Amino acid sequence: MKLLCVMPKIGAWATHGKHVAPNQLYAQWGAYIREKGHADVEVLDCTIADIPLDQIAEKVKERKPDAILMGDMIHCSVGFGVIWHFNEAASRIKQAIPNVKIIMGGLWYSSMPLQTLEDHPSVDYVVMGEEESVGELIEKLASGSEIKNIAGVASRVEGKPTMGPHRSLLVDLDQLPLPAYDLFPMDQYVGHTHWKPFVEMMTSRGCPSACTFCYEWDQYDPRHPEDFLTWRAKSPERVIEELELLHHKFGTKVVVIQDDNFNVVPDRVEAFCKLKKKANNPIKWAALGRAVDWVNCEKILPLMKETVLFMGVFGIEVTTPEELKKIAKGITIDQIKKTIDILRANDVAIVADIMIGFDYDSEQIIKQRHEFTDQVDPDILWVGYVTPAPNSPMWRTGLKKGWIDYKKIDFLKWDFLHPVTPTDHLTIEDLGRLGSWSMREFFSKPGRIHRIMTSNFDPLAKLCFQDVMQGVSKWEEGAVKGESHI
Repeated sequence: MKLLCVMPKIGAWATHGKHVAPNQLYAQWGAYIREKGHADVEVLDCTIADIPLDQIAEKVKERKPDAILMGDMIHCSVGFGVIWHFNEAASRIKQAIPNVKIIMGGLWYSSMPLQTLEDHPSVDYVVMGEEESVGELIEKLASGSEIKNIAGVASRVEGKPTMGPHRSLLVDLDQLPLPAYDLFPMDQYVGHTHWKPFVEMMTSRGCPSACTFCYEWDQYDPRHPEDFLTWRAKSPERVIEELELLHHKFGTKVVVIQDDNFNVVPDRVEAFCKLKKKANNPIKWAALGRAVDWVNCEKILPLMKETVLFMGVFGIEVTTPEELKKIAKGITIDQIKKTIDILRANDVAIVADIMIGFDYDSEQIIKQRHEFTDQVDPDILWVGYVTPAPNSPMWRTGLKKGWIDYKKIDFLKWDFLHPVTPTDHLTIEDLGRLGSWSMREFFSKPGRIHRIMTSNFDPLAKLCFQDVMQGVSKWEEGAVKGESHI
C-alpha cells in the first residue's frame, strides 16, 4: 500500500516573511507507519514544489497513491487557515481519483470528526488519536479489514459519520521512531526569510496548563478534551538524537522547538543542554514556554545561551492579575516582568504576545494591555486575535453567545491575525483597528529599533526583528481590511 502525505501550497503569517517548515504530523506519523511496515510513505510538499491548488490533483495522480493523509500538529504558520487548503485539496483530489482514501487528522480535524465527515464527502476517515490510531487504520485499509471499530478513528458506518472508541494517549514518546525527515527536501526550508536550513520540532505533547483560549485543545478527541492537559515529553537523550540527525544528515542550522511549554521541567532542559554541549551540536535554537517556566529556568539560562539559545518566546496574553486568573493562564504579573529581565540579562531575544478579543474586552482594557507591554518592553511583539479552537472554553463561550457558526467559518481569516468574533463591547471592526494601532505603536517607538539592532543578540534575532517590522503593514491589511495572507 502507498500512502501519500499531501501539503497544499500555503503562504505564511504576515509577520513571518518567507516561512515554511517540514510538516511535523507527516514526519512523525509517517515514520511510525513506515516502521510498522503498514505502507510505503511519501510526502508531496506543494509549497516547496510550487504546485498551486489547481494542479494538485494532477500531481497527486502521478504518484498513484492508495491513500492520502492531510493535517498538521503545529499552528505557527497559518493557524486554522490551513484547514481551507486541506479541504479544497481533498475535494479536488477526490474528484480526480474517486477510489483513493482520504484521511484527515491533527489540528481541528481531531476535535471535529463528525462535522468533517458530514460536510466533506471527499474525506473518508478522521483520526482523533495519535500514531497508534492512524497506524491501525492504514494497516486495516491495506488488508481490507473492517474499519468501524478502530479506537481513535471516525468513519462512515452505513453512510453515517461515526466515532470509534476513545484511544488512550501514548505515554512513552521515546518509543516512537525519529521523525521521517528523509521524506522532505530538507535543504529548502526557511524560517523568517533568513533562517535556513530550518526545522520546527515537537519534543512534547499536551500542556499542564489549561488556558481558556489555547489552540491546542483542538487536537484531541472531543469526548476527552482533558487529554490535552496530559503533558508528555521525549527524554533529553531522544531530543538530542533528533538534533544530531538534523545536523549531521540534513545540515539543519536553525530549529524552533514549537512545544507550547518546552521548559516545563527545568531538570529536563538542563540535561538537554548538557547533552547538546557534549555533542558540540551547533544548531541554533529558539523555544516557547510560559513565564513561570522561564523563571524556573533562571539558573540554567546561561547554559541555555551557551548551547546557542538565541530567542525565547512566551505569552503575556493579558496584563492584570484578575484577567490572568480568568483565562487560567497560570502565571503572575511579576513572572512576566522577571521573564523579560532574565532573558535580556542573558542576551536572549524576547518574543512576547498579547491577545485581543476576549469576550469581556473593551477599548480601555486593550489599551491598558498595550501600555503594560510597551513598558515591560519585549524585543518583538506579536498581537494575536482570540480565535476559538474546538474543545476550548473560548469555543464554548463563542457558541453560547452566538458568535460562532461552524457552517459559515471563513478559514482563510481564522489564522489568529484576523479578528473573527466580537466582544461584549467591541465589534470585529473595532478589534481590527485596535490591534493595528497596537502593532504600529510598538514597532514605531523611538529607541526600540536602535536598542535591538545594537544589542548583543544573535544576528538571527535581529533578522527576525527586521522581518516582523517589514510585515506590519501587511498585518494591518488583514486586521483592518480583511486581506488574507495565506
